[in-house]
Amino acid sequence: MRLKCTVAYDGTNFHGYQIQLQKRTVQLELEKALQKLHKGEKVKAFASGRTDSGVHAHGQVIHFDTLLHIPLERWPYALNSLLPDDVACLNAEKTDAHFHARFNVKKKEYRYRVLLTKEADVFKRNYTFHYPFPLDMLKMKEAADYLIGSHDFTSFCSAKTEVEDRVRTIYEINLNQINGELVFSFIGNGFLYNMVRIIVGTLLDVGAKKIIPEDIPKILLARNREKSGKTAPGHGLYLWKVYYDN
Repeated sequence: MRLKCTVAYDGTNFHGYQIQLQKRTVQLELEKALQKLHKGEKVKAFASGRTDSGVHAHGQVIHFDTLLHIPLERWPYALNSLLPDDVACLNAEKTDAHFHARFNVKKKEYRYRVLLTKEADVFKRNYTFHYPFPLDMLKMKEAADYLIGSHDFTSFCSAKTEVEDRVRTIYEINLNQINGELVFSFIGNGFLYNMVRIIVGTLLDVGAKKIIPEDIPKILLARNREKSGKTAPGHGLYLWKVYYDN
């Protein structure tokens, strides 16, 4: 039986999702829990995509295959009893044997939280990027509109990006101020390595009037990482939701 699970995690003490030698990762903790459930048998957990060190997830999706006959509603309880406190299985459902958490993704939503208060908040330091400077929200929204649609996002991804096809489609970008925070949300068919964080850094440059909204199309056309803004820190980023057919 193939199971699809939604997983949340606090990325603060993880070196990202994917297993790395001698480092604590989300995949490692999930597979350790699955191995215990399966009496020592190794079970691989495939995710919708990687997240970097410090990045959080509200709705990461994984799949794995199992021969265990545990009622679906009991799977979250079974896994959570074996997982550390900073990872949680939110739900589980049986899925088609051809389903793949990564390859069947249709859309993803990421959110990024920026703390706008003058003083830092020690309790939010691992969950928001503190930015205590004035921002022109109207200019930022104007700049964000230029990024909606299908574009080559080479200027907005890390130089370490391995994929050759860097065309992605962004369907929505929203900016909302909530309780002293600026929350960005991005919905697209896929995102390149560090793409959301670089877009956030660039939009903050627009808000700080270091560049103008009309510079965004020029940055896109340049296909040069050096033309865009700094990469915003990972701890403000959340993989919020993953969309599939049906």
